[in-house]
Amino acid sequence: MKWRKIGQIFDPREHTLPEGCVAFAQSPQTLVFDDFVRVYFSTRQRDEATGKFLSHVAFVDFDKDFGAIRGVSAKKVLPLGALGSFDEHGVFPFNPLRHEGRVMAYTCGWSRRVSVSVETGVGLVFSDDDGETFTRRGLGGPILGASLREPFLVGDAFVRVFEGRFHMWYMFGTDWKHFEGAELPERTYKIGHAVSADGVQWRKREGEAIIPDRLASDESQALPSVIELGGRYHMYFCYRHSSDFRKNAARGYRIGHASSEDLQNWIRDDEDLGIDLSQSGWDSEMMCYPHVFACNDRTYMLYNGNAFGRDGFGLAVLE
Repeated sequence: MKWRKIGQIFDPREHTLPEGCVAFAQSPQTLVFDDFVRVYFSTRQRDEATGKFLSHVAFVDFDKDFGAIRGVSAKKVLPLGALGSFDEHGVFPFNPLRHEGRVMAYTCGWSRRVSVSVETGVGLVFSDDDGETFTRRGLGGPILGASLREPFLVGDAFVRVFEGRFHMWYMFGTDWKHFEGAELPERTYKIGHAVSADGVQWRKREGEAIIPDRLASDESQALPSVIELGGRYHMYFCYRHSSDFRKNAARGYRIGHASSEDLQNWIRDDEDLGIDLSQSGWDSEMMCYPHVFACNDRTYMLYNGNAFGRDGFGLAVLE
């Protein structure tokens, strides 16, 4: 495979974001319309009470050739969860899809903790206005969360329907650990798989990491994105060391690749990825949060660069 980088196509600092949001356009994910492409992303608002960030979902609309921006959402597409809920402090990422005439999206809800920084769960929301805004159903709890063999940090759901069944690839936490030299504990997480008949009730391969490690046992893997190309399924994801990754570029996120014939068994082959860090610029230190999709008979990859998407996202096309 070979990907040709088109370059950075959205910098949140150059646009007016929904009220209170500043910088960051993390985890870009698409909803393709007849004459434009909507890219949802997570941006950040400062919590006045704590001084910490809250993650909100917004979107930007592009022409289908990605040559021009039509507009950025004036409002957040989903309010944060209620006091004490699994998504009280943010939603990131946000995975939309169309199914049977509806627009639905799987969310990763964030809530802060005391002994560690965060806990996550997977939520499900629906839109009644073609993807402009979304609402929760019921009391708004998660559809997937911690369990006996996946005790924390379930999230990053990517869902598609293949052969009449919903398939979800997601992350699950395996460990929180105090690494030498680190002030706070850091997390390690892997990619898992679940299937469903209705997109709500899921059967998981409980606690089974489906992508082998490349770095070491404490490699963290996140944000899988799956597409069928040439009769084979391809997964793109990001991975990093679990410690010293925030300021050490050599240990930061890179994009990985695996392929499968049956959606169950995956062969990792990062050497076949065909895309890497740039020599300089916005994606020279980090590449993360890939999203692969088809549009106008071409295959594209959206991804974030340095600083976890602080300066927006870029686009590459498969040649």
